[in-house]
Amino acid sequence: MEIERKFTIRQLPENLQEYPCRLIEQGYLSTEPVVRVRRDGDEYYMTYKGGGMMAREEYNLPLTADAYEHLIRKSDGIVIRKRRYVIPIPDERNLKIELDLFEGVYDGLIIAEVEFPDLEAAQAYQPEDWFLEDVTNDPRYHNSFLSSEDRTALFK
Repeated sequence: MEIERKFTIRQLPENLQEYPCRLIEQGYLSTEPVVRVRRDGDEYYMTYKGGGMMAREEYNLPLTADAYEHLIRKSDGIVIRKRRYVIPIPDERNLKIELDLFEGVYDGLIIAEVEFPDLEAAQAYQPEDWFLEDVTNDPRYHNSFLSSEDRTALFK
């Protein structure tokens, strides 16, 4: 089960370069249900995601680089590219912010995600002061929606 909340941000953290960063590329073979292929650094996955906004089933299957290259060419719409920074939240819960800076078609779009161990933790979470708007329940901020066609006009 994946339980996460998504946020737009007010400003980038000043010390962003201090955090680990990796390049992610992903394409969608289907958006209903969501079936995605992803390259995350040197790792490759096919992911199935069930329905839902904040909480939904998620299954990851490892792929070889060759299988990924074969499948990404079969994806529909836009291949999403982003740089992901992983920022620990300094408290006892060991939560992390995954800060995605999009590239390509969505250059300039920035979304922060926080994953939680359970729904109670997700609902109790108080957003960081540099977050702007909670967009967890806004389907426009799901990567599968962004991949279906060029939606840049929504974020200007």
